[in-house]
Amino acid sequence: MAGVLFFLIIVLSVLFLSHERLFKADVLNNILEKNEISFITRNNAHCYYTYRDQKMGFEYDLASAFADYLGVKLKIIIIEKWEKMIPKLMEGKGNVIAASLTITPKRKNIIMFSKEYMTIQQQIIVNRENYNIRKLEDLSEKNIHVRRGTSYEERLKELQKKGMPVKIEAVDNISTAELIQKVAKGEIEVTIADSNVAMLNRRYFPKAVVRGYISKKEHIGWAVHPEAGELVEKINEFFIKIKEDGTFDQIYKKYYTDIELFDYVDLRAYHRRLLSRLPRYIPLIRTAADKYGFDWRIIAAQIYQESHFRQWAKSPAEAYGLMQLTRRTAQSYGVKDLYDPMQNINAGVRHLKKLYDLFKCAEGADRLFIAFGAYNTGQGHIRDAQRLAKKMNLDPNKWSSLSKTLPMLRKWKYFKNARYGYCRGTEPVRYVRQIMIYYDILRHQGLEYDPGQSDQHPQV
Repeated sequence: MAGVLFFLIIVLSVLFLSHERLFKADVLNNILEKNEISFITRNNAHCYYTYRDQKMGFEYDLASAFADYLGVKLKIIIIEKWEKMIPKLMEGKGNVIAASLTITPKRKNIIMFSKEYMTIQQQIIVNRENYNIRKLEDLSEKNIHVRRGTSYEERLKELQKKGMPVKIEAVDNISTAELIQKVAKGEIEVTIADSNVAMLNRRYFPKAVVRGYISKKEHIGWAVHPEAGELVEKINEFFIKIKEDGTFDQIYKKYYTDIELFDYVDLRAYHRRLLSRLPRYIPLIRTAADKYGFDWRIIAAQIYQESHFRQWAKSPAEAYGLMQLTRRTAQSYGVKDLYDPMQNINAGVRHLKKLYDLFKCAEGADRLFIAFGAYNTGQGHIRDAQRLAKKMNLDPNKWSSLSKTLPMLRKWKYFKNARYGYCRGTEPVRYVRQIMIYYDILRHQGLEYDPGQSDQHPQV
């Protein structure tokens, strides 16, 4: 009898000790068996949103890449209230939280995090004209508006416990981006935002500025159920892979970088000119863009990059008008008056379309970016950059590849054998970046894209 009891104890102990390992594998196995992984996230500019029926967002792009890594379909679950995400995960309503979630000790007691994939800090956001708040200590007795249930609220409560008399105004159903906008408009005095969120919104609301930090450096990770160890191991493998092969860097740059190319004066000037200069040209831009199959706003962004919407612009290199046409290019498209807005815009867009058609081996946004690069520096230099990319085992039809090889053509080592010689290769890379930031701001202004009658539109 004692032997049987001992045997049962051993069996139960083995089962108990094995339970955690077996259950951990279940989440990943269920995902693979269902051929679907579900991500819990938020509907905002840095997590997930749709544009022209296209799904976008930093977290969405990462989630999509992870689904491809597993070879399964992706399902997105939008949670309206921030504080509801973790309960939904614990209820089994989703497999992963991907919502720029800060890794905190409090949260780690409830859920399991992947290894961090981004470092951030909680920043103080105030109106540019507010000189009363310059550092953390200046928040004393201030009303600070933050979303309820966020790490911002958690950190402010910690400061209260340490004796700092901050007043927390926790709000529901208002995104951090909206709070930043309210600060920019002077409707509220101060809010808190993670540095990546603040960076993303700076271009939209240049009157909102950073004035110090309320936290040390923190980390963002994906979250899973505490018993989903096999899944989190797979996630960690995935992040190692995409950081090594450049995928993470490419996704990050798509959403967060390049804002440092602009200062407050640049951004404010652009916002003003969208109101003062752009409206008179919108009908002409729309007509030309629709004729050649472009979103009119991407053309408007290019025109601003070329001339700042100045009809009489002339460069030292003798390029003229709104789209900075050279005399040779203008002549090839039958332009009689270089400064005539209609002729100038139509010829410029027609030339862009010619370049777009020329690089038909590229796809989607890469094709458009390459066309922009050729507009700026010439198709010959782009071809040289493509040939160099091939030699370096890079995809010559990816703009990310040409962004590396074009700047190399400034160096004798590389341009000495190039068919078109020396190239100021950093300029087209910067050119494309700036156009896309101007375009992003235009989209954010709520100006709509009407595809008109054309069925074939170059995709951004």
